[in-house]
Amino acid sequence: MARQPTGGGTVPERIRWAVGTMAPDPDDQLLEIGCGPGVAVALVCERLAGGRIVAVDRSPTAIDRAARRNAGHVASGRAVLRAAALESLEAADLLQGGRRFDKVFAMNVNLFWVRSPARELELVRAVLAPGGALYLFYGYGTPGQEVAEVPGALVGHLTGGGFAVELLRGPGVAGVAAIPRAGQPP
Repeated sequence: MARQPTGGGTVPERIRWAVGTMAPDPDDQLLEIGCGPGVAVALVCERLAGGRIVAVDRSPTAIDRAARRNAGHVASGRAVLRAAALESLEAADLLQGGRRFDKVFAMNVNLFWVRSPARELELVRAVLAPGGALYLFYGYGTPGQEVAEVPGALVGHLTGGGFAVELLRGPGVAGVAAIPRAGQPP
């Protein structure tokens, strides 16, 4: 299955695989960092009943596109879209009613490995619910096409930031699932 339509466009299999790997529950609270045109937002919302996704992107143009793609999900309250750079946000900017996120994820967001993301990882820890996980996915390829390995710097930053890391591989994508280690401050 290469691409299937959803929310006004087609979905690359790597994005479908990433959302499936996270397996959002109907009542999960999710945060997407760098949502782009909102393709993953649409897939996540299809799985939600009482849950919600907050999606941020530094590009107002991307947020406009995501809002058009997900107009029904935004109107229902399942999706909240914000034009903001992650590094400019505080935990209070993301949490509504004090409910933390079960899953935080990003696709092709390089800030986690091109430099030290210490502040961003502190923010992720602060907004993750107990037992929550951070998922980072990288890849633009198509199924059957080799994907570069997860950058060693990414694994180093995550483990240095107090996360246990599991490597993930899918069709045209590589990534990590990272869970805060016990005893680390939120």
